[in-house]
Amino acid sequence: MLQMLRHFLAILSLPFMVIVVIPILILSRTGFLTSVSIASFIVGLGFIALGLALMHQTISLFVTIGKGTLAPWMPTQKLVARGIYRHVRNPMISGVLCVLLGEVRLFTSYPLLLWLLFFLLLNMIYIPFFEEPGLEKRFGDDYKLYKENVPRWLPRLTAWTPPFDQP
Repeated sequence: MLQMLRHFLAILSLPFMVIVVIPILILSRTGFLTSVSIASFIVGLGFIALGLALMHQTISLFVTIGKGTLAPWMPTQKLVARGIYRHVRNPMISGVLCVLLGEVRLFTSYPLLLWLLFFLLLNMIYIPFFEEPGLEKRFGDDYKLYKENVPRWLPRLTAWTPPFDQP
């Protein structure tokens, strides 16, 4: 029960804040164009659905394989190199970016686009300079090998098979 509470708090404090709370605050202050085409609406919902699917898979793998949460203050205990993580190292961020892009399309909001770009820039700094060195310390050579074979942002077409043990 405590573990479920930790996951819930991590989700509320990170992705929920980024994809729900901040966009609502931005839209409430800046508004959005109300004339959205059917195509824009469908594309926006498609990106949101893709992003939520990526986020769900990431969180599930963190729970089942990693034995931790997506929050840096309650990190995974094991390196996750299964599922979507065999294609790309940061599927959670990819999922969040997809949701934000879907919201930009859905609400035709340039301020939301600026938020998406700011969030991307923030992660382009945080991940290589802070998160990855910490992962190298925690998981050692396994993470270094993973990092050499799985790209940070753009997914590989074929899944990488780790030579180390993954349940």
